Amino acid sequence: MVEKTVYLSLGSNVGDRARNLLAAIDELPHAGVAVKKVSSFYETEPVDLREQPWFLNCVVEVATHFDPMTLLRALREIETKMGSKKLVAKGPRLIDIDILLYGSETVNTPELQVPHARMHLRRFALVPLAEIAPKAVHAGLKITVAQLLERTADRSAVRKLE
Repeated sequence: MVEKTVYLSLGSNVGDRARNLLAAIDELPHAGVAVKKVSSFYETEPVDLREQPWFLNCVVEVATHFDPMTLLRALREIETKMGSKKLVAKGPRLIDIDILLYGSETVNTPELQVPHARMHLRRFALVPLAEIAPKAVHAGLKITVAQLLERTADRSAVRKLE
């Protein structure tokens, strides 16, 4: 299988958030993906479930030979290995890893939607993605990440950590 460029969104709002992100990034090569670029870390306001701690988010560009479902399983294994439990939908989590873009492909299954179904509505994903891949194209909407960020109605706070 041909190597694909994939963009992953990582988020944490439980415990030492920065350490959680770094630990997950360190696990990626063991899960069959090569880390190419890592965005800055951003402190972000919770969007869906507001009554929870703020998140730390970043986006990682990786290269993989895995098909999307195999990649998803590898990412879920990292979350599980790190002890992340999704007790409440959209709720607090030690680590959450989502596939934002998988090359120029689209996937639409109950388990996985790529491009990520809500990424164009979420500044916490778009801001770090635009930092490292402003010209990446959303396979469904056929516009760049920079354009998605410009057009999003989401006004939630996204602050770059220094």
